[in-house]
Amino acid sequence: MPEPRTFRDEPVSFVRRSGRMSEAQERAFAELSAQYLIDVPRDVAWTSVHPDARLDPAERYGRAAALIVEVGSGQGHAIVAAASARPDTDFLAVEVFRAGLARTMLDADRAGVRNLRLVEANAPEVLSSFLPEAAADEAWVFFPDPWHKKRHTKRRLVRPGFGRIAGHALRDGGLLRLATDWEDYALQMREVLDAEPEFVRAFDGEWAERFDGRVMTAFERKGIAKGRDIRDLVYRRVDRG
Repeated sequence: MPEPRTFRDEPVSFVRRSGRMSEAQERAFAELSAQYLIDVPRDVAWTSVHPDARLDPAERYGRAAALIVEVGSGQGHAIVAAASARPDTDFLAVEVFRAGLARTMLDADRAGVRNLRLVEANAPEVLSSFLPEAAADEAWVFFPDPWHKKRHTKRRLVRPGFGRIAGHALRDGGLLRLATDWEDYALQMREVLDAEPEFVRAFDGEWAERFDGRVMTAFERKGIAKGRDIRDLVYRRVDRG
């Protein structure tokens, strides 16, 4: 019998830190998880997804509706605002840091948001297997960790092969929206996705217009304050044929 795996086959795009939560965040995580947090069967790591696990969106949201997935939702500012503004659409936030998940749940509850669910898991595993094929109408990747040191760039989320991962989750014609404040990562994203057979550009010129569904966050303001330009990209999932 082969030995069971104890490590992932691919590097992940994050370093999991315990991170200290405030009392309000601890309380939110304890009291609101039943409403917002999806329980995920694990594989080899705490943030992994068992390959046989599948999400049934209609069952989890209690209805059939368009689904938007945000990868690396952070503190949840963008997705909570979007879910509040679009109650007829379902939203899924994917994040590995509990403090961010707790803050997202707390803000969602305060805003009365009920069309949002959260997953504490490694995003590529959520996109490539946990979500049913073609389940999502859009996937958002806003300001992912740039891993700007050269020796760390292999950890970047958007690297060759990401088209297959994101393309599995998106329906034909679905949109992949991205934004970053690091020029070299923006160039890499564009180079990678231009070459992926699952996607075609859905913008003209060098960069896409700023997505008006993405609220301005403190994180984005910080990048602007440091003199970094924000670059958006949007790609359309090609028909599976």
